[in-house]
Amino acid sequence: MSAPTAPSESSLAHAIGESDPSLLTTTISANLDATIARFPEREAIVDVAQGVRLTYAEFGAVVDRLARALVAAGYQVGERVGIWAPNRYEWVIVQYATAKAGLILVNINPAYRSHELQFVLKQAGISLLIAVERFKTSDYAGMIDQARGACPELRDVVFIGTESWDALLARAEEVPADRLTEIADGLSASDAINIQYTSGTTGFPKGATLSHTNILNNGYLVGEICRYTEEDRICIPVPFYHCFGMVMGNLAATTHGACMVIPAAAFEPAATLAAVQAERCTSLYGVPTMFIAEWALPDFATYDLSSVRTGIMAGSPCPAEMMKKLIAAGIEEMTICYGMTETSPVSTQTRTDDSFDLKVGTVGRVAPHLEIRVADPITGATLARGEAGEFCTKGYSVMIGYWEEPEKTAEAVVDGWMRTGDLAVMDPDGSVRITGRIKDMVIRGGENIYPREIEEFLYTHPDIVDAQVIGVPDAKYGEELCAWVRLRSGAPELTASALREFCTGKLAHYKIPRYVKLVDDFPMTVTGKVRKVEMRSQSARELGLDG
Repeated sequence: MSAPTAPSESSLAHAIGESDPSLLTTTISANLDATIARFPEREAIVDVAQGVRLTYAEFGAVVDRLARALVAAGYQVGERVGIWAPNRYEWVIVQYATAKAGLILVNINPAYRSHELQFVLKQAGISLLIAVERFKTSDYAGMIDQARGACPELRDVVFIGTESWDALLARAEEVPADRLTEIADGLSASDAINIQYTSGTTGFPKGATLSHTNILNNGYLVGEICRYTEEDRICIPVPFYHCFGMVMGNLAATTHGACMVIPAAAFEPAATLAAVQAERCTSLYGVPTMFIAEWALPDFATYDLSSVRTGIMAGSPCPAEMMKKLIAAGIEEMTICYGMTETSPVSTQTRTDDSFDLKVGTVGRVAPHLEIRVADPITGATLARGEAGEFCTKGYSVMIGYWEEPEKTAEAVVDGWMRTGDLAVMDPDGSVRITGRIKDMVIRGGENIYPREIEEFLYTHPDIVDAQVIGVPDAKYGEELCAWVRLRSGAPELTASALREFCTGKLAHYKIPRYVKLVDDFPMTVTGKVRKVEMRSQSARELGLDG
């Protein structure tokens, strides 16, 4: 028996992105100033819920005013400023003003409670916290009071829309405009400018520290692939606290002179479609569950979406049935993005003219100026195309590191390669398929099962609008499959035996879910990712398998 041969260079699961267009070498502040000079009268931002509409010249003036106010208040280059608020135009003003003043913006998850807030305030050493007093059932002011005593570096708290906000802005008069120019001249594109806390499933979250180069270029290049110009209007219902909103949304817009449209403070399907219609948006963003919710509205057909040309779906793969609905609505240039906070975030993206199969079966191919590979998670060796392994990425987008956690940074970034923890397969044409998290893979009786494959099949059931598959403990096989299923309105109840019957003959026997749980929704992170860890523990407990 001959020894196996190593894959040839051309068949390795390794790809390098295009070198065009060139990377931007400026800071976020300098790039915004250039856009304002080119398109002063074009709309920069529309906050539908608040009735705010600003041109680029007006947006720039408000950004400069807040930046000067922050300088007047004594905040020095490199200090951390936290923002804890839902989507609103002031969030975007803070994003660009802190960049202009050389301050590091710390994005705080709107779903955090006082314990998590306190951790972030202390870990990042936040000097100033900008927040809303409350939103829906969350009493932010009360939670800040609980956390504040244990955070000695926190000097000030400013609440948006209150006297404290107005008082801060009023201090702008103390600092001349040329002081901002002096600060800008001293900033480097490689400086840290943003900290985003990753939602860890165990332990405390880690603060991915990102530079101007990281996020400015990622937003710019994502927008280039979407073919953005100053004519585009991007509907952004995804949270600003995450890269999807502030990088792929805001920075993609401002690097092209496009308009940022905020439909609501938090995701609302009807408000999103109403904003698209009223503002004639050309691009629509969301995770798959958002698009599913929008298209499931009883009055969906009454919305005029004819202006939408493109957009981005990310967070998890696009179900084939959802892509068919997008195309039927005339949105033929939707792109699929894949990435993670630590890579600013996008590493791969489908192109606007890619085939249907590529858009539903893959997350596209390597983005410009990046390098990707699929590696053996144990040895680190690059695998052959067609083999499943860990997705790794390298290039300008990889974070500076986890804030003040060098050991965890060294575990995640090896020789410049970010280890994502995602299972992937690279096809012969260089397109990448994400088959799940390494930790989400189900091993049943020695068979490796990738939940994504089964979920995609379950979408073909006429009564299922969404499905998530997890592994639960099993005494005989080690793990068994459990499907959480959302049914269409009015559908008859679906039993486990009926679902297994639907799968029989179409899926291998070991891929057929043993358990079925009917739900109205799934436990989600604020960024729209399904929390499978929570689903596993809940299912095991309910099924009496957690022993």
